[in-house]
Amino acid sequence: MTLDLFLSQKPLFYDVIDVERFPNAFKNIRHFHKIPKIIHLVGTNGKGSTGRFLATALMRAGKKTGHYTSPHIVRFNERIWMNGSEIGDNELEAAHQKLLSLLPWEIAQSLSYFEYTTLLAMMAYEECEYIVLEAGLGGEFDATNVFDKVLSIFTPIDFDHSAFLGNTIDSIALTKLRSMQSMALLGMQKHGEVSTIAQDIAREKKTKLYTVNEEKNRRIEEIALQIALKNNLSDYLRDNLELSMVAYELLGYEAVFSLFDQEALFGRLSRIARNVTLDVGHNALAARVIAEAFKGQKVTLIYNTYADKEYREILSILSPIIERVEIIEVDEARIVERELLEAALRELAIEYSPFETINDKREYLVFGSFSVAETFLKRIKNT
Repeated sequence: MTLDLFLSQKPLFYDVIDVERFPNAFKNIRHFHKIPKIIHLVGTNGKGSTGRFLATALMRAGKKTGHYTSPHIVRFNERIWMNGSEIGDNELEAAHQKLLSLLPWEIAQSLSYFEYTTLLAMMAYEECEYIVLEAGLGGEFDATNVFDKVLSIFTPIDFDHSAFLGNTIDSIALTKLRSMQSMALLGMQKHGEVSTIAQDIAREKKTKLYTVNEEKNRRIEEIALQIALKNNLSDYLRDNLELSMVAYELLGYEAVFSLFDQEALFGRLSRIARNVTLDVGHNALAARVIAEAFKGQKVTLIYNTYADKEYREILSILSPIIERVEIIEVDEARIVERELLEAALRELAIEYSPFETINDKREYLVFGSFSVAETFLKRIKNT
């Protein structure tokens, strides 16, 4: 069975997560498969760009490196990046067939979309020296946490996926931070209790815990500033760049300009046209970053959202920069009911209308989710 057909039979989302299913599946192949050095990325925001900065630097330094991200925006292959480009169709299918040959059929069928994709990436990355592995949901019980790691990196932790992770920062942080092993790096945090919890868990697990503010030095700050100015990086991306540079040095290497001079991952405050910025963020923390980036400006927000997101809070945070909202139709079961979104917009006194086309005289921000970004990119490609 081809990969496309196999994955099409798996739902993308689940109401309940079986925390034993993936570890049990991995036991079936771990003795047949070489796992490279794993750098685990966990957090609410910043995983993608931090990971891409780090993976690209390792690759430029001569290390065969993979970067596993999720979800994809347009094409599944985006999830499995290796040495500077996404995996090819033939290599992807070969990894799928090899994985099916090792896994009992009933176990392969039982795995979720993300779980199977994670094992698939491991097959594709077998000859790599490093894998920068981005967690999907949470940390401790995420499929990516089954592998041994040389370093855990924690990007900013905030409210998200409350149905699975809890309604408090303490519960969310505990789930994410318990994934640390022998060495961990804590990025800048908005909530002070995250640092306290990290220190408690590190003592319990005997983890060497480092913080980005203590480990970054004047040289790293100066290099990051040069790169930020050259590539027009926002303060948010500059923070992620510094985090990746500190992580690189914790691995035993020296961070230099030539390795990290890059724009990082497409999809975070990406300028895709003269008057269009796209961002795949979908929570309040991402909204605050965007509101700061566009401070003093007004944009037309092309928007839609999943029903389980705090969309009223997100729109409230963005309201100072919003001139009007244009709602883009997204064919996805998780998208919020239109009348509920419109009610929130009316409550916030934000003018809105359906999205139709781009007006060259307006400044646009596309924001809401990966599905919103995918739908928008496909629509403008076909116009």
